[in-house]
Amino acid sequence: MPGLRIAPAQVSSAEERLPRWLKLQIPEVWVRFLLAIAGLALAFGAAMFSTVSRESGNLWATLIFASMALLLATIVGLTTVPYLARRVAASRVRDAFDYDVTAVGIIYVLAVLLIGIAALNTGNNLLYIIVAAMLAAILISGIASAAVLRDLEVELRLPEHVFAGTAFSGAILLRNRRRWVPAFSISVLAINKEKATQHWQWMPAKFSFPPGRPAGRQWLQIPDRRLRRVPKVLAPPVIFQGSAYFPYVPPKAELSAELELRFDRRGRYQQDKLGLATRFPFAFLRKTRRVALAREIVVYPSVEPPDEFFQVLPLITGEFESFTRGRGSDLYRIREYMPEDSARHVDWKATAKSGSLKVREFSREDDRKLRIVFDNPSPGVVPEPAYENAVRLAASLAWHFARENATLSFAAPDYDGVNDIHAFLSYLALVEPAASASVIEAIDISDEYNIILTSRPRASIPAALWTCSYFVFMEGHP
Repeated sequence: MPGLRIAPAQVSSAEERLPRWLKLQIPEVWVRFLLAIAGLALAFGAAMFSTVSRESGNLWATLIFASMALLLATIVGLTTVPYLARRVAASRVRDAFDYDVTAVGIIYVLAVLLIGIAALNTGNNLLYIIVAAMLAAILISGIASAAVLRDLEVELRLPEHVFAGTAFSGAILLRNRRRWVPAFSISVLAINKEKATQHWQWMPAKFSFPPGRPAGRQWLQIPDRRLRRVPKVLAPPVIFQGSAYFPYVPPKAELSAELELRFDRRGRYQQDKLGLATRFPFAFLRKTRRVALAREIVVYPSVEPPDEFFQVLPLITGEFESFTRGRGSDLYRIREYMPEDSARHVDWKATAKSGSLKVREFSREDDRKLRIVFDNPSPGVVPEPAYENAVRLAASLAWHFARENATLSFAAPDYDGVNDIHAFLSYLALVEPAASASVIEAIDISDEYNIILTSRPRASIPAALWTCSYFVFMEGHP
């Protein structure tokens, strides 16, 4: 393009002279592994020097080298082992279990310890046998509970359309895929999500020398990693937060538990995992198996009429019907006869009662076109309670006129223009204040009547819209 120059990339001669292995992007897992090997080698060397110092009688050198060996081994264990464990592919880990000790389990373990101490003090073989049997019961309990939780599938069923503030029914399905073995005492429960806190994470970086110079004048540039604190993203709220209990699930069977759910706020809700828990067979531990579950639902705004709805609906209805009156099959009103009226529309009963000609006026069904416009404000323009009331009012008006069989269309910033009530409710469920162009300027004057929810000043609204629109201002002044 004329007038546009793109400067070629400048590569320092020092960087071109680097060996090929320094220019390679080494995967982080290999870096961690090599650092762990180096740390363990240093810890082993410190342990060897500690042994030599102890044999030579040097107490301080023995203490220093032993402390270094222990410290290096601890650092490697805390930084490398958990990372390598998380690197294991999820498909290779068949089950992931959580363990919670119950009150019965604590009492049982204390009893085992007391009997074990008594056996050691007395040397009684019968007490040793009792302790061994009690320890075997703990082992059998863990194996049996793990076997019960395997080959179980869970599913969460929800209705397609959900409104905030309205209770609805759902279901949890538990399926036992085993052919012969039943499942006992299974609880399906929600697993708490992580909070939005900060955590340490390795971030890509470069090791440059000298550090104070510009990038083109540095002698050495090597790909590096730096450990930094980054905030965790707060996940959407979960769908299911309670629990459902199944005392017995036969083999090759599917059982369901009815749920009554209710969401107080609009928005997106997700459920990425559930827990299958059991205390079978001895209730020493509650073992929980985490099950992946990809489930998402969009909760529409409440369509229960707010106070503003009852204030504006009569006015909207009157202006809307006045805008659309004409010839049709729905009676609009009985009025005085005009010279241009047809004689076939004369209401003879009303004429006989009043003594003057009366005609029937109808509203045209084909002209009952209504457009609902949600002019989304910028952040900070409208207080949050007023904004939520405006969203709820828009949803209530759209739902009301959709049930009245009016021909609806919708307009809003970043809305794709689909004239479907559920698509518009989905938009309202997820909308947030955003800096975008106002849709009022793009509204064309047509045979549609407009209901416009906006926060713009009255003076900035085009005069032509006042004759075919009803305005609801988000500050609560229609």
